[in-house]
Order: sequence, then C-alpha cells, then structure tokens
Amino acid sequence: MESSQKAWELENAVKLVDPHRDALYSYDKAEQDAMGSQRPWKNDPHYFKNVRISAVALLKMVMHARSGGSLEIMGLMQGKIAGDTFIVTDAFRLPVEGTETRVNASAEADEYVVQYLSACRENGRMENAVGWYHSHPGYGCWLSGIDVATQMLQQSHVDPFLAVVIDPDRTISAGKVEIGAFRTFPQDYKPAASSGGDDYQTIPLNKIEDFGAHASQYYSLEISHYKSSLDSYLLELLWNKYWVSTISQSPLFTNREYSSKQMIDLSQKIQKAQKAIEAQARGGPGPRAATKDAALDKIVRDSNKIAGEEMTGLLAGDVKARLFNGVGAPSI
Repeated sequence: MESSQKAWELENAVKLVDPHRDALYSYDKAEQDAMGSQRPWKNDPHYFKNVRISAVALLKMVMHARSGGSLEIMGLMQGKIAGDTFIVTDAFRLPVEGTETRVNASAEADEYVVQYLSACRENGRMENAVGWYHSHPGYGCWLSGIDVATQMLQQSHVDPFLAVVIDPDRTISAGKVEIGAFRTFPQDYKPAASSGGDDYQTIPLNKIEDFGAHASQYYSLEISHYKSSLDSYLLELLWNKYWVSTISQSPLFTNREYSSKQMIDLSQKIQKAQKAIEAQARGGPGPRAATKDAALDKIVRDSNKIAGEEMTGLLAGDVKARLFNGVGAPSI
C-alpha cells in the first residue's frame, strides 16, 4: 500500500516540501490584507500564473469527484496568495444539488460556507476561501458557459478567486488526476491570439460548441502539487480509504459507461467527418484541406487515447489477478 501511494505521488508530481519550509501552511493576515489592498491582479488579467495544491487537498477533491459518479459535485478550496501563485492547503465539499451538466448552489450552501470558515477561524485556521472546484465527469477539464459566468461573478465580488475542474472518469482511466485550474478575463478584455502549443484534449461532440464558444474568456494556470511533514498523517488516513476503493475496482468495469460513451462519441465524429468529405467530393460545400486534416487528426488522437486507456485497464486487471488470485488458498 505504501508503494502504491508513492506511485500515485510520483504520477501526479507531488513534490516534498522541506520540513523547515512548512511555512507554506502558515497564514500571515497582515501580508494577505496588504496584498488585498494593492490588488495587482486588477491591472494585469494574466497576473496569476501558478497554482500549488497540497497532496491532501488534491486527494480530497478527487475522492469527492469520484463519489459523485456521473453527477457533478462542487466544493471550495482554502489557502492563500503568494505573489502570482495560489497556494491551496485544503478543500471541503459543499451540500449542493448536482446534475450531469451542472451544479446548483443554494442558500443552504452559502450558510454552510460561512459556518465552516467561522469554525476554522475559531480553531486557529485563518485561511480564506481562494477558489471553487467542481467535476466534469467524462468530458474534460475546461469551463462551460455556466462555469465562466460563475467564475466571473466570484472574481467580481471575492477576488482573488480560482476555478478548478476535475474529471473523475478520465482520472480512473488514465491513473493520473485529470485536473485544470482557470481564471476568467474581465468582460471588456480581448486576449491576444494564442501562440499555439499542444494543449489538445478530447471533447465530446455534444460539448464542442459550448467549449469553443467560451474558450477565449478564460485562461489556464500551471498546476503543481506538494506535500510537507504536516501532510503525512492525514495523507496516510485518506490513502487508506482511497487505496481500498482503487485496488478493489477495475477501471474497465468502474468506467464502462464512460468507455461506451467515448466509443459512441468517436463513431459520431467519424460519421460527421465522412459526410463532410463526401459532400466535398460531390462538389458541394466541404471543409478546406487544412480543416479536414485537422479534424481527421483529432479523430486519430481520440481513438489512440481510447485504445491506450483500454490497454491500461487490461494491464491493471492482469497485474491484480497475478498478485491476488489464490491469496489465502492453501499451498500444495
């Protein structure tokens, strides 16, 4: 179990903070108030560039996202600001109503946040809420139109504030946490054209329109993970629960609905591309060569991703079978 925890930390690049630098967890109210009064992020829409998430907070968010199944979940993150970096020290879930496409926060959730943060301060934990997280089960880490509106509202009232998205289905399939962190631009801000980069991710066909319509209204932050000597005990307790649910499940069975949806989505994309090519061959309106090649390239990458995830699931099942089949049986 200890080796599996180390493998999880290695896969998600969780870096050990020197014990003498547990100051990451110390909260200087005067320093935070001074930064809040200066508000340098108001003059630079790209001011925040990094997010450091503690291993405990990461594991709590992943477990919460997995518990929601196909329904979206939501919670808040606690921490502080250090220069252009959000430091997330902890996270807690919210009592909200979720659907397969959105989460609906209520007055009950707002009251819960106030009571929770008040209880934290009474016990000496002064960290503020620095962001919210929610899940996108099976359709990647990005902000929908509803998410963009929510984040804009938060940034206008309680800035600095961060949005984090976790995909629990892809986390199970890939074995690595699928996570993204985002900030929205001011409404009157026009970002410069992207310089490119390989930030490709698979987006279901029924989500592509929503994804493309709002992609220019926010930007992503670089995420890193850390742990310190203060995390060790809590991480061990959380890992005991996470390990049991992981080792006792197969990603092929746990994620069979997600895998089926991926195959259906891939077939729909192939049919769409085929119809466009056939229309062009008949002399009708069709995609230009560059556009057509890009669409086919995405389909190939989607299919390779699905095949890779299925192979990973098969290998994981084979390893578990070799390790545990026959455990407890009398030796001959």
